[in-house]
Amino acid sequence: MAGENDSKDKSKEAGPDEKSPKKKRRLNFKFGSKKDSKPKARWGKAISSVRQIQKKEAPVRDSFLDRFTVTGRSFSAENEAVVYTFKDYFSKSFWKSVVVDPSNENYFYWSMVVMFAVLYNILFIILRCVFPQPHESNLLPLWFTVDYICDCIYLCDMFIKSRIGFLEQGLLVRDVKKLTQRYLKTWKFSVDVLSILPTDIGYIWIQYSAVFRFNRVLKTWRLREFFQMAETHTNFPNLIRVSNLVLYIIIIIHWNACCYYYISELIGFGTDDWVYPDPESAGFDTFSKQFTFSLYWSTLTLTTIGDTMWPVTPVETLYCFTCALMGVLIFATIFGNVGAMINNMDAARNEFQNRVDNVKRYMELRGIGEELQNRVIKWFDYTWNNKQSIDDKEALQFLPEKLRAEISIHVHMHTLRRVAIFQDCEPGLLVELVLKLKLQVYSPGDFICRKGDIGKEMYIIKRGKLQVVSECGKIVFVTLSDGAVFGEISVLNIAGNKTGNRRTASVKTVGYSDLFCLTKHDLWEALEEYPEAKKMLLEKGKQLLRKDKLLDEEAALREERRQQAMTAKIEIIVDAVDDIQRSIDKLYEKIDRITHQTKSRVSMTGIDIVRPLSSVEIPERVSSAAKLRTPSPIQEVEEPDTKKDQSSEKSDQQKTEPETEEKNAAAKQPETQKAKTDSGSDSKSDGAKTKDVKSEQKK
Repeated sequence: MAGENDSKDKSKEAGPDEKSPKKKRRLNFKFGSKKDSKPKARWGKAISSVRQIQKKEAPVRDSFLDRFTVTGRSFSAENEAVVYTFKDYFSKSFWKSVVVDPSNENYFYWSMVVMFAVLYNILFIILRCVFPQPHESNLLPLWFTVDYICDCIYLCDMFIKSRIGFLEQGLLVRDVKKLTQRYLKTWKFSVDVLSILPTDIGYIWIQYSAVFRFNRVLKTWRLREFFQMAETHTNFPNLIRVSNLVLYIIIIIHWNACCYYYISELIGFGTDDWVYPDPESAGFDTFSKQFTFSLYWSTLTLTTIGDTMWPVTPVETLYCFTCALMGVLIFATIFGNVGAMINNMDAARNEFQNRVDNVKRYMELRGIGEELQNRVIKWFDYTWNNKQSIDDKEALQFLPEKLRAEISIHVHMHTLRRVAIFQDCEPGLLVELVLKLKLQVYSPGDFICRKGDIGKEMYIIKRGKLQVVSECGKIVFVTLSDGAVFGEISVLNIAGNKTGNRRTASVKTVGYSDLFCLTKHDLWEALEEYPEAKKMLLEKGKQLLRKDKLLDEEAALREERRQQAMTAKIEIIVDAVDDIQRSIDKLYEKIDRITHQTKSRVSMTGIDIVRPLSSVEIPERVSSAAKLRTPSPIQEVEEPDTKKDQSSEKSDQQKTEPETEEKNAAAKQPETQKAKTDSGSDSKSDGAKTKDVKSEQKK
């Protein structure tokens, strides 16, 4: 079959070639002989295998993780990155619309390339400016090649920097024009332009010298940016920090060595003991000797270690003073940072050791036995060696809850996929339970629980072996391994359980065991929002109890009915409370309506008083007004208005007949007396009123 497939592939490939005789001749020229049939067959097999690999489907993802992944993986069309093929890199549309994501790994690797180019210019430009040997004619092609490769890298980096996207309202900006304008306004663009200026044109008028390329050193900010990115992109940030400091030390010593050789050349080689000896003398004429001697002198001077020759001239003294001062300031800072980084690297170990020392000190003060102390020390050793001393909550406390839950699922996926109760549960419930799990480590021979104890926790075995034993601990009924669950019967509060909430068996460890613990309070708190999962767990618990004949069916039915009756009673009470609330609302509405009607009636009575009253209506209105004033909740009619009305009535009454005036005066007398008692605040109006009444009585 393999031969037939290979022959078919060969026939397909040779099909279009047979139509053109020229191509056929070429094939015959290359593979025409019988000796070349084997290489041809090998190439055919390679091509067919590549095609089979291309036809293979993508690897199947883990269904368990896909089901319980809580954070989103899909992006909106605005933020979704465009996927390019290899052919797109050679099209104009790609280079016009390409946008670089600064958080992408490709940009990190490109920054590494730029870092090497900048580092080459920092180290070799000053070296070529000072020492004469690198200017030899046989090395010029090498320098020219590397120099202009670095210049191309600088130009490409400027283009990439003009396409660096940034986040705006949480989305990556992909507007090329906007990104370019943003880069042009930064100081980095000015520095990049200065570092790439074609100062090499000076080679035309002056002989070759690396001094014309000294502006390439200005791009040192890219070196610092790379190390900042490396600290976040790698898993060994402390190693990156140490490497960064070591690199800075090497650069400083290297530049100081070059400056020492250049100053020696200005003063004159061999003029005194401080400067470099005469390069023409034996042993000091090679480049390696010159550079290593200068480097050694620079290291001793900056680190203030060892003895060097005393400076003779003022220039030498001033330079030594500058080097000493720079060494004290720079290296004190550098070595201080190194010490801080070393302490941070061992911070976890130091904290753990402090815990161990505190426990040891406590056991010695309390007189704990030596055997128990050894068990405690072994437990500490096991937790540190197996990396169980890390507190997950403390390490992930800065992450959001959903992302923290997903990390926990990934970390404990091997254990959770074996737990039967988690196979059919809802993703939200799994998230709640995972965040509530607490890791506990037990030593060999420890009893996790004993038969008859009140159950307050359920356990999931992460690593280790446990035995279900008798009360004496000698008879082993069953051995539990990774992923097993026990203790769930005691925390589920199943109605009809003959043992109540007590443990039905004793469980002890065989060796060191790592268990996930879930308390009863946390379990029921999580199950409150998931009634279906609650029913499923209760049903599984009942099945286990039926299997062991520990379930009282009648008691379970009675408890279920009681729960139903209790639920019905609660519903009735809730309905009654709702009815009472509605009745109270209706009463409030009725009271408001009656109050409104009363106020409207009072206002209407005030309007009727303004109208001239007859001798028959006056006593009735006076009595009704007296009745309305007696209850205090209703506002009284203002006294000045009533007095104005009374004065108008008096003017009208004067026009009537004498008989009606006497009747009106007699009817008005009790009203005026009532008004006097009610309006004690306005004495002047009361006095005027009494005078009018007396005059009327006289008439």
